[in-house]
Amino acid sequence: MKLTFLGTGTSQGVPVIACDCAVCTSDDARDKRLRTSVMLSHEGRNVVIDSGPDFRYQMLRAKVKRLDAILFTHEHKDHIAGLDDIRAFNYFQKQAIDVYADPRVQDALKREFSYIFHDYKYPGIPELNLHAIGLDPFEAAGIHFTPIEVMHYKLPVLGFRIGDLTYITDAKTVTDKEKKKIKGSKILIINALQFDSHISHFTFDEAIDFAKEIGPEMTYFTHISHRLGRHENITRQLPDNIRLAYDGLELYF
Repeated sequence: MKLTFLGTGTSQGVPVIACDCAVCTSDDARDKRLRTSVMLSHEGRNVVIDSGPDFRYQMLRAKVKRLDAILFTHEHKDHIAGLDDIRAFNYFQKQAIDVYADPRVQDALKREFSYIFHDYKYPGIPELNLHAIGLDPFEAAGIHFTPIEVMHYKLPVLGFRIGDLTYITDAKTVTDKEKKKIKGSKILIINALQFDSHISHFTFDEAIDFAKEIGPEMTYFTHISHRLGRHENITRQLPDNIRLAYDGLELYF
């Protein structure tokens, strides 16, 4: 199975367009971070976790020809805003796209994209099959997922374990019960927003501590603010088994 990082950045702390900070002016492609999202590919099928504002460009950049399902971690705009752009896949595949979300996130999708769920189906609107998920394991496009609940300040957010890999974004705290689901993973992907304390995200040091507690063979940091700094500089500060993810990075597991 392959995991592709479609985006490793965040709206948190994003500067204005004219910003001349070190990250924004970097020539290193690894510093060009779109909003956080990943794609899992297995036996010709693709499942995307979160479709943020950059979803359309991410799919074009990665040359994705097929989309089978989208999973949502939570309802914040930087994770759902691109849902409308599944319509291109509807057109070429001649079918609806399976969308998996918990009831609270489903309610948010129905508010934000009311036209998709209206009784009158306007021609050309996105077509999707909405599936409710909770904390029980489920299957999407032939891939088995185990949901993991983490807290994004006071908001529950879903991470997912897929075999030996665990993917978590927007976490600040994780209960011991949920940590048990993560332990044993060979690959851990976790958010590391910035150095300074933040109310709803792991900081750089907190993410390192969490990775050491879980003990995977390899950890990758994602959901990276420009405040964390440039890829090259941050990499020097990481242990050998922890790396900074970047857009386009592919992992096989």
